[in-house]
Amino acid sequence: MKLFIRAIVLLAVIWIAMLFTGYGVLAGSNKNAAGLGLQCSYLTARGLITAQYLHTDSGVIGVTDCPLLKKSGEVIDN
Repeated sequence: MKLFIRAIVLLAVIWIAMLFTGYGVLAGSNKNAAGLGLQCSYLTARGLITAQYLHTDSGVIGVTDCPLLKKSGEVIDN
């Protein structure tokens, strides 16, 4: 029972930190536009946001993978 309560408190602290900083954690990604685009979904404290990136396998132009963290445009303390 202690472990369950600690896990709930830890999740609440992480959610509050995400709410005030505006960062989101990568929730999923998929390729689009014949493999040239990369659509990344991020879980923030306010919901899911989607970001579009130019994708190449080499990373010379665009990105190879989605970044793990992304700052959203809406922050609660602005």
